[in-house]
Amino acid sequence: MTLFERLKAAAPDAWRSYVAHPFVAAMGDGSLPEHAFRRYLVQDYLFLIQFARANALAAYKSRTLADLRAAKAGLSAIVDMELDLHLRLCARWGLSPARIEATPEHRATVAYTRFVLDCGMSGDLLDLHVALAPCVLGYAEIGRALAPAGVEALHAHPYREWIGEYASDAYQDVAAAASRHLDDLGARYLGANRFDELAALFAKASRLEADFWQMALDASEP
Repeated sequence: MTLFERLKAAAPDAWRSYVAHPFVAAMGDGSLPEHAFRRYLVQDYLFLIQFARANALAAYKSRTLADLRAAKAGLSAIVDMELDLHLRLCARWGLSPARIEATPEHRATVAYTRFVLDCGMSGDLLDLHVALAPCVLGYAEIGRALAPAGVEALHAHPYREWIGEYASDAYQDVAAAASRHLDDLGARYLGANRFDELAALFAKASRLEADFWQMALDASEP
């Protein structure tokens, strides 16, 4: 069992509240209101900027070349893949990059991103990657779940492009590499009495992700 699987098994309710959130279910069946998805996209763009900083922090905290390469891969996935996806989708509603970046961060955005950065600043590289795991690995799990027969089977699904990004081989490879790196960090830093502490951290991060989905569902129609 990977460290990621062990963390999920230790926090089943928190994990389920995130990956099976009503926002995810509604996106999967296409019933998610468009204004809720727009709010999510804008806030997630701001969210990802902070996660790029977290990966830069991971590079600073790295002690090996392999750790540096993993941080670089995480930063590249955000800057070169995910942010571009958000801009493409936002452009459909006339939302420019300048307008998106001028949008205030919602408190749910601040809560999770600053939690991750605080974990990285106050802890070691394993703390940081456990805090990042619900986002990095959870999106891959959600992407697979929403496209069980492949992206082509989604046809004219309104959220096909978003689902396709996270169900894609490229993103699944990013997530698989992140899981392997988490295992490597666990082998180096996970002492006999530390797992419960990391499981609590993982559960908190998962609940903050669920709160982020809820923020979008709570959006009033413009």
